[in-house]
Amino acid sequence: MAKLIVFLGNPGLQYRQTRHNVGWLVCDSLCDRISKTVPQISWQTKFHGLYTKQGDSILLKPQTFMNESGISVQEAAKFYNIDPKQIMVVHDDIEMEFGQVKPQLGGGMGGHNGLRSVKQHIGTDQFRRLRVGVGRPDARIQVADYVLGRFSPIEERMLETVLESAVETVLKYMIA
Repeated sequence: MAKLIVFLGNPGLQYRQTRHNVGWLVCDSLCDRISKTVPQISWQTKFHGLYTKQGDSILLKPQTFMNESGISVQEAAKFYNIDPKQIMVVHDDIEMEFGQVKPQLGGGMGGHNGLRSVKQHIGTDQFRRLRVGVGRPDARIQVADYVLGRFSPIEERMLETVLESAVETVLKYMIA
């Protein structure tokens, strides 16, 4: 059965190393890992995003802005006839401490507009998530500024380990 793994992020170089793009960073790390055994990963453009097939899994990086990610997810899920429970969305989560990685099926959107868009476009919240903790800003910093901000030097030093943990979780899901 096909699985759709969606990595949330925003297009544009200014967002590349931001907390909100941690989903794309997980995807990049996953592809680096896969490329050690697969000669070349070929990305294609479709579904308002970039996608590639790896076995029974479709990896999708929506190229819409975060708040419109559901458009891309809906198109890919419909094209491949994928049940929402076979969709995993990898995303940043301010409700978790930096570095925590937690899979979850269903649940609230936690104020995350990318998740809200996915729910709106596929018609249910019963999809898998891989929540990657980016921590919560202190009260003086707006949430939007925080998630669109770059990682702190301390977070940068920890980031590779966090990404490895997330990649391991995605790989387990891919072969399950």
